[in-house]
Amino acid sequence: GHRRRCGPLVSTDRFDPDALVAQACETAGCNDFGDFGYGASWRDGLGLLTEGLAHQARLSALGVEIACGDILRALVNRLQIVAHRTAHPEVADGRITRPIVIVGQPRTGTTILYDLLAQDPDLRPPLTWEVDYPCPVPQPETYHDDPRIAQTQATLEASELIIPGFLKFHPMGALVGQECVRIFAGEFTSMIFSVQYRLPDYYRWLLYQADHAPAYRFHRIFLQHLQSGVPGQWLLKSPAHLWQLDTLLAEYPDALIVQTHRDPVNVISSITALTGLLRRMASDDVDLAECAAQSYEEITVGLERSMSVRDKLPGDRVIDVLFADFMRDPFATIATVYDRLGRDLRPETEQRMRDFLADNPGDGGGGRYTWADTGLDAGEVRERVRGYQERYGVPSEEIR
Repeated sequence: GHRRRCGPLVSTDRFDPDALVAQACETAGCNDFGDFGYGASWRDGLGLLTEGLAHQARLSALGVEIACGDILRALVNRLQIVAHRTAHPEVADGRITRPIVIVGQPRTGTTILYDLLAQDPDLRPPLTWEVDYPCPVPQPETYHDDPRIAQTQATLEASELIIPGFLKFHPMGALVGQECVRIFAGEFTSMIFSVQYRLPDYYRWLLYQADHAPAYRFHRIFLQHLQSGVPGQWLLKSPAHLWQLDTLLAEYPDALIVQTHRDPVNVISSITALTGLLRRMASDDVDLAECAAQSYEEITVGLERSMSVRDKLPGDRVIDVLFADFMRDPFATIATVYDRLGRDLRPETEQRMRDFLADNPGDGGGGRYTWADTGLDAGEVRERVRGYQERYGVPSEEIR
């Protein structure tokens, strides 16, 4: 189970799925992964993921530890959530009503829009610490000083030590809202893996073949678990929903969807740079042109797929936000979003948002990526996304 690369030998038997499952069961002290009407469909994703990590991801020794840790955390969390649900069957009756879901290509302002809306005390985002450590169930009294918060923050800061500048490019924190892809990891049908690691077979399976319905079902299970401790109207976010709008609406028919729009050409170079950074944590052999080719394929498929789903929806079903408008006047955009959601933006909520923005100005990702790194033909990409830009009135930006 070894393969030679320039660098240390990496043992592939660390990625034996049965051994990882057994280790997770031992850690969690239980062995029921729940079937939720889909049997053990999560094993398909786990099998492809472990195969790719062992033979395609070009992991460093540190990368092996990081990847094994990711898989074990997802398995243990799933086991513990199922165990809690079995002991407390009433959790399964929890209703999820009108979740607000932010979708859109990555790097299009989804994160800052999410973080600003999360300042509304009436909205409930899943925070990073509780997504990473959902058991025991978070409680209102300790929601802002639970020891798991410091533990999560320390892990995030360790990533900054491995890749200086990472958190500036992709701000994360224990106390901010986390993306749904981190929850989908428990079903092993998640883009979190195919961005973070070089997994050509897994990402194509995810894009073209995987059934995502079990991941959305597990997502509901996860939210029911968290809201049994700290309730509220869910505020959710992930670019991954762009590829699966129909699956999202099948699971949450009353979801309120906000879609952000930005010139896909700069999106592709920005994701390419982020993908390269993420992969460098776990690999000493990262090819940016390969990251760009995957990003180009995924983004164009995602935009085309989301447009075809939206063709079948009533026109007012999705609230569209142009990145350029949002950057120019965030509060005009937020006022429009609240208006379309039929919500009242209270002055004290808007003030909390303004304070957050003043503390987290961001820099639009400038200066950390250039189109030249992608190896792609800008004219060809521009032609491929023309229909999308025309449909939503998305202005072309200057190519960086």
